Formats: sequence, C-alpha cells, structure tokens
Amino acid sequence: MIHLIDTTLRDGEQAAGVVFSLQEKMRIAAMLDEAGVKELEIGTPAISPEEQADIKALIAQGFRFSATCWARATANDLEATLSTGARRINISFPVSAIQLASMGKNRLWVMQLLKDMVTKAKEQFEFVAVGAQDASRANADWLDDFILTAKELGADRIRLADTVGIMNPMWVQQFMQRYSQLCDTVPIEFHGHNDLGMATANTITALMSGAQSASVTINGLGERAGNAALEEVAAALHYSLNNNPGIILPKCVELSRYLEQVSGRTNAGSKPITGRQAYSHESGIHCKSLITNPLSYQAFHPHELGLQSEMVIGKHSGAAGLKDKLKHLGIQLSDGQTSTLLSSIKNRATQKKASLNNAEILELYQNLFSHTSN
Repeated sequence: MIHLIDTTLRDGEQAAGVVFSLQEKMRIAAMLDEAGVKELEIGTPAISPEEQADIKALIAQGFRFSATCWARATANDLEATLSTGARRINISFPVSAIQLASMGKNRLWVMQLLKDMVTKAKEQFEFVAVGAQDASRANADWLDDFILTAKELGADRIRLADTVGIMNPMWVQQFMQRYSQLCDTVPIEFHGHNDLGMATANTITALMSGAQSASVTINGLGERAGNAALEEVAAALHYSLNNNPGIILPKCVELSRYLEQVSGRTNAGSKPITGRQAYSHESGIHCKSLITNPLSYQAFHPHELGLQSEMVIGKHSGAAGLKDKLKHLGIQLSDGQTSTLLSSIKNRATQKKASLNNAEILELYQNLFSHTSN
C-alpha cells in the first residue's frame, strides 16, 4: 500500500517566516492523525532545546502515527534526536557535486560518513532512513554506490530527494524504475519540491514507478515554492489512480484551512482540491451542463470533500445558469425577462471586472422589473 509521510512540522515549517507554536503543532498532528496519515516527520531536534521539548511533547501525546525526526549526518544531530525519546530517524546526506563543493567535501567523505552514521544509528534507533539530499543532481553511477552501501548497512528506507525541484514526470519515471530495482527489498521514498510547479505530478509518477512512499506537506508548504501537497497527492491517488492510501479527504480540507491560518500563507483561490474557487463555474455552456449532470465539468463531486460547487453569475453566464441562480433566490422570470436581466448583468460585470454577488443581481432585477409588479 502507498505510504504518505507528512513533513509539515519539519519541512513545512522551514518555509521562510513560518513558525508553529507547540499548541499549533499539537493540533496539526492531531488533525493529520484523524485524517489517516500513518507517519509524520515531526521536526529537527538539533534546531534548539525548545524544538527538542516540542518533539518530546508530541511523542508523549501517543498519536497513532509513527513519529520520525530529521537529522543531518552528524553525531550532534543523532544525540539531539536521542534526547527526545524518538525511535525513528531520517539522516540526510548531501550527494550532489554542487552541494559537496559548497561544503568543501568530496564523495569519499560522504561514503565514510554514511558508514559511520548509519552503523551508529542502527544501534540507537528502531528505524533508520537514509536521505540522499539533491539526488536528482547527483552523478548516477555514484548514487548507485551510495544507495547500495546504505542498503548493505541496513537502512530501513532510502529517501531520494529532488531538493531543488528540477525533475519532470518522464525523468522521475526513469529515475524511480532504476532505483527501485537497485534497492530491491528496501523501500524508496520520494521527496519532491515544487520549484518548477511539478511536485505533485512528480510525486504521483514516483509512486507509479516503484516508490513505496512519498513525503508531502499540507498546502505544499515548504522552502521556496514548497513541496508536494498532501491534499493534492491524496486526491490524485484516489480519483486518478483509484488507489486511496487511507487518507480522509474532507479532513485534508480542514487541515488546509487551519494551516493557512497558522502559517500566514493564504492559498490561491484556484488551488487544486482546497482552493475556495476550485469548484466555481461561470461559463454559460458549463453551467447549463452542470445543472443536468454535476460531473459534466467536474472530476468528482465536491461534496465528497465536504465542499460545494458554485455557479457564479457574471460576464460569461448564460440563461440556464441565471435561471438556476434566480430559482435559489425565489425568483421566476420568463425567457424574455431572463434575457433582459442577463444583458444587464453582463454589462455590470464588464464594468466591475468581476462577477456579481446576490445583492447586485437582486438590485438589477428590482431596477428592471419592480414596476411590473405594482
């Protein structure tokens, strides 16, 4: 079964200017638990004693999900993680030439560090994941050696990260097919960033091409342009692949709204799955068909996510959509009257450069037809 790992409390909070209080972390964790997420990356203990205290508190809460901590490949980071009581760790190693050069290190240093850190971690933790940071820009043959060594050392999972979001689905497919064969019985996790807007597509492709798990964040919150979004990946798995990983989608909507509030990052109205205008329709052709069959211009019923579609009245509206709106407002007009009102609505919407709300529609209706009722 596909396994989604939420890293909102770790990679999500690394988004510039975002800080969660312990109370907010607790609520995010509780909501993710209720949504059916089976594993959370709950933080980076080495950040500070305060972070360690928060992680301890999260672990002590006794949530159903598995709690994993993220660490750099240093003895200090392992010690900081141990101090929290965490039994699961993801150790990240730089594997690309550009990252190694920036650190003044080389491949021999990485391989020795890999052996030292994983050997030590296997003695101290129940679950040790090895992260290949910037794997998408690593030399392929050398990455083979890194992964095979991690496998031989007993890594419980290997994370392949597209750290700067440069991959595309075709590339991901080839990449994952190669490394799923190489890893064999060791599960692969894909970690995608959204710098080119392809994190969700890349994550779905990875899961279709050999990865058993993927890390995601609520709303795609993360560094720079963010990560693959939990709600988008879960919905795509469910509706596009008929493979729901046990995620309760209406809970994802609640999570999305709450995270907007506590992160200070507001989603675009048209954001897939949870955007407030993601199920709004104005086009006359679309609205006419939607009245007959809600799936004519929607991939699924929004009410399955606890949401509702909305027919917006504006410049592009048609008579069928307007009649449906008027029906909900308790108004019935003849075809001629509807045509007259629709013309006025189009003119007003053009001047306003936006759709009209119910009050504006009623105002136009009263201006046009109130004298006929006297």
